[in-house]
Amino acid sequence: MKRIILLIIVLTAVAACTKRKESTVPPWQGETTASDIYDLPQIEQTGEMIALTLTGPDTYYDYQGSHLGVHYLLAEQFASHLGVRLRIEVCRDTTELLRRLHAGKDADFGALSITSDSTAFGWMIGNGKPELQNALNEWYHPQLLADAKETERQMLTQRRVTRRVHAPMLRRGVISLYDEMFKRYSRGIGWDWRLLAAQCYQESTFDPEAVSWAGAKGLMQIMPKTADHLGLPRDMIYDPEQNIAAATRYLHELEHEFNYIHDRTERQNMVLASYNGGISHIQDAMRLAARDNRNAQRWDDVREYVLKLKDPQYYQDTLVHYGYMRGTETADYVDRIRARYNEYARKVRQ
Repeated sequence: MKRIILLIIVLTAVAACTKRKESTVPPWQGETTASDIYDLPQIEQTGEMIALTLTGPDTYYDYQGSHLGVHYLLAEQFASHLGVRLRIEVCRDTTELLRRLHAGKDADFGALSITSDSTAFGWMIGNGKPELQNALNEWYHPQLLADAKETERQMLTQRRVTRRVHAPMLRRGVISLYDEMFKRYSRGIGWDWRLLAAQCYQESTFDPEAVSWAGAKGLMQIMPKTADHLGLPRDMIYDPEQNIAAATRYLHELEHEFNYIHDRTERQNMVLASYNGGISHIQDAMRLAARDNRNAQRWDDVREYVLKLKDPQYYQDTLVHYGYMRGTETADYVDRIRARYNEYARKVRQ
């Protein structure tokens, strides 16, 4: 029976920050020198494998700041088993991947999801790498693929955030314990504080200790690397005021990227979508909308293409720079924030 497989080619670098040394043997000379050999010992020595892959739900994709894909997870396991790092480079299409594979340059590792009965597992190792091939044969068993699928399923279906408390009920004009902070920091970016509160509810239900499976933390679910970028010390990431202040700085940065959208509500919707799904994916969706003569500055039109980025005919389009996207959650994120904001706006004074 046919099964999904991973195409792997390992080529590694001579040093961590340099390209692999090319052979000095003339093309008409048939001898192979020691410098031409790049098998498992050389891979282990440099400590890194560079992966060539295509974006897709089975191979590799960005999901809210984390990398997923069954074959990516499986390749990570193999790299870990070898004691080396895995670095991913995304190819535009299969032609590019195979060209780079056969050229034997500029890349260390490749992964392509295909269907084949050629081998027990179907992982293909480059020529002249018998030790790597043996290591793969000894390591692999069919349960690994099933386990990787189950791992990804659990990551995508479990509760997004581990919460310790429930959000307080809306009463007597009070949304949360952090209303004054929302008011203070929303003024700096010109947002209605109730919209910021609605976003915070969607992120953490006002739990300052909330942690997502991906590692986002605090009231506004800030990733550690984003905290670094925003100047938020990691040991302060759970502090409610520091977390909210950093989040508003990030919202301001994102809004600046969409300053050409004159309608403030539409601009804020793009910002919210980018906060959740990544600005690069949203810009991909906007390019597709513009191509189809839709309004790329209107969220309802762009939302449609955010959802379409799960389909190969869209995420493989040349206008798309960042590939596959699980857009359902991002669309739902914006919808829920807007609905909750409308509720707050009816019941709480600005």
